[in-house]
Amino acid sequence: MHLLAALLLAAALQVTEVVWKDAPPTMPAGTKIAALEGDTRQPGIFTVRLKVPAGSTIAPHTHPRPERVTVLSGKVRIGFGKKVDASGTTFTAGGFYVNPPNEPHFVVVEEESVLQLTCEGPWVLDYVE
Repeated sequence: MHLLAALLLAAALQVTEVVWKDAPPTMPAGTKIAALEGDTRQPGIFTVRLKVPAGSTIAPHTHPRPERVTVLSGKVRIGFGKKVDASGTTFTAGGFYVNPPNEPHFVVVEEESVLQLTCEGPWVLDYVE
């Protein structure tokens, strides 16, 4: 039994160093992304981290599947609707929220923030016009 547990643990995904890259141009300027698990372009579970500069806004957008977000550091305000306004809920380190599928929402980054997203791919970000 102990050998099986040891083999399973040896095969587990372990990220000891996060590798940051430039995020796609659909994200605010200066945003970095790090893939921890899976592939955002393929079906299946993935986990990424986004490092978003202070003062950034991610305009109202939707996703076709739930988006699970943990705030690892910083301060963000999440609001729902087709326009960025003063509404929403502020999250700081340790905060967690889920954006429902096809629900327009926006993100206002009040302090440089690191967000961890765990979602089902392929990840699609459709901006609301």
